Amino acid sequence: MGIIGFIGGFLGFMLGGPLGALAGYFIGSLFESTTKPTTSDYGGYGNDTTGGYGNGGYSADPYEQAQGQRNSFLFSMLVLAAYIVRADGKVMHSEMEYVRLFLRQNFGDTAERQSNEVMLKLFEEQKKQEAASPGSWSRTIRDCCRQMSANMNESVLQELLHFLVMIAKADGQVHNAELNALYEVAGYLGLSSSDVDSMLHLDSGGTSLEDAYKVLGISPDATDDEVKAAYRKMALKHHPDRVSTLGEDVKKAAEKKFQEINAAKDKIFKARGL
Repeated sequence: MGIIGFIGGFLGFMLGGPLGALAGYFIGSLFESTTKPTTSDYGGYGNDTTGGYGNGGYSADPYEQAQGQRNSFLFSMLVLAAYIVRADGKVMHSEMEYVRLFLRQNFGDTAERQSNEVMLKLFEEQKKQEAASPGSWSRTIRDCCRQMSANMNESVLQELLHFLVMIAKADGQVHNAELNALYEVAGYLGLSSSDVDSMLHLDSGGTSLEDAYKVLGISPDATDDEVKAAYRKMALKHHPDRVSTLGEDVKKAAEKKFQEINAAKDKIFKARGL
């Protein structure tokens, strides 16, 4: 059965629900790991030892919790990535390359090799569901997002969204259909359209003052106190420590995003003499 079949590793919160159903068809051995992560991979935020996932009914063993969270995060990314990649009705090579590169850098060669087959199967499932009942795949995505939102903390959800935005930008432009799909998914996850807009300007936050304001999600007319409050809010929900249970590689990706947010803040503060 290859990678298609029931996941062989730890499931995390994907023991049931729409994600569990999809995992049963698509995952197989994709997430199985031959090496246990180090103790540093389990770090939480404050006293939140579950990384915001809740105990999900699975083992309290730190390794199993960390592996389950990592597996759930990776599969959630694949499900949502497939939805965004095909939002404009076509699959761009550049977008698929970005997905593979991200997976290889953050989850290893095995995940990168096998993810392509999983994505293709997800595309097939989308076509099958839509042929049987138009709009059914969007409803599946909605239900999957609600399961993610119920089991992940906001910072982990923000990491998912950031990954999706980067995929949409991978071919050099974000098409209207992709933008609408990003807003749709953000809403299903319990996030806002302003979160999408902020991430769309992250990479350019260091090049213009206008982009820096958009990164923080505020208007240039905001008061100094409003600017400081907006930054504190961004810093809290995007702090890398809040995704550390997903492993050091994902934390490093979050740290890069955090640096871009700080760069936007520094540009605004400098312009205002703060």
